[in-house]
Amino acid sequence: MMFKYIVKRLLYVVFVFFIVSIIMFGVYKMIPGDPARMMLDSSISSVDPERYEAMYQAARERLGLDKPLPIQYLSWITNMLRGNFGYSSQYRVPVSQLIKEPMINTIKLNIVSLILVFAITIPLGIATAVKKYSAFDNTVQVGTVVGYSLPSFVISLLMIFLFAVRLPIFPISGVNSPGFTGTGLERFLDTAYHMCLPVLVMTLSSLGGITRYVRSAMIDVLQMDYIRTARAKGLPQKVVIYSHAFRNALIPVVTILTSWFVGIFGGSVVIESIFQWNGMGKVMIDGLRQLDFMVVLAMQMFYVVITLIGNLIMDLGYSLVDPRVKLS
Repeated sequence: MMFKYIVKRLLYVVFVFFIVSIIMFGVYKMIPGDPARMMLDSSISSVDPERYEAMYQAARERLGLDKPLPIQYLSWITNMLRGNFGYSSQYRVPVSQLIKEPMINTIKLNIVSLILVFAITIPLGIATAVKKYSAFDNTVQVGTVVGYSLPSFVISLLMIFLFAVRLPIFPISGVNSPGFTGTGLERFLDTAYHMCLPVLVMTLSSLGGITRYVRSAMIDVLQMDYIRTARAKGLPQKVVIYSHAFRNALIPVVTILTSWFVGIFGGSVVIESIFQWNGMGKVMIDGLRQLDFMVVLAMQMFYVVITLIGNLIMDLGYSLVDPRVKLS
């Protein structure tokens, strides 16, 4: 039963992937701009128009822009499925080479913040649900509402002011110190040092929403009849909370985990831009500004695949967390 479901969902993933790829390719082709002209020095056109035109036609041929749109799409999607994501018109390098380092930087940043967020929010959400309407719960709720309401760029500016201006503890920007040379361990420590402020901002930005999410799920479960029965049988409070209640409250938490799984590869455009962190969000913005369509298309399709796989993992996770969930 599970095998048939997985096969069906994989076929669905393939179908949606191709439909979205056609839509995305068509959308970017409708955007004004000529990538071939952006690769050339416009000053040549005024000095030697014939040479400029020859260079322009050569650039169009190299990028495949001289072919009809259906042929361009087939060429693009075939190359992408083979691992060839195209050529950046702005940086003059293959897209796979361009996004390799930013993706690694984004994954590092998001994995660290993900671990911190769930290490804090899950115990905090459980504690506030168990002590519902207490002074502790009210204090946490006020704090989470304030944190949830503040945009990430405001939190970024506050953290920069506190920990880089008033107390010059952490660096403001960059992945490594300028001109850094050192061993692998020293480079790792230097990157971790530069990662502190972005991770702090990402963690604070996410605490409010996820804490309230876990709290709400736990409160609903703690009101169930089987929890009252477990308490009436004399089971210890920790057993009731963590063995009975929390497992049944995991379904909404699994949903949050899936969205974070997608976010690990997507990057944070605002935070990466503020802290000049060379990540996927920053590359995406730069690609859109410079009309570097091959870079943007490759990243968009990568996000589509990650989202579809994440949704499949989420559905399978539901069945593992709660046996009552039947997949048919």
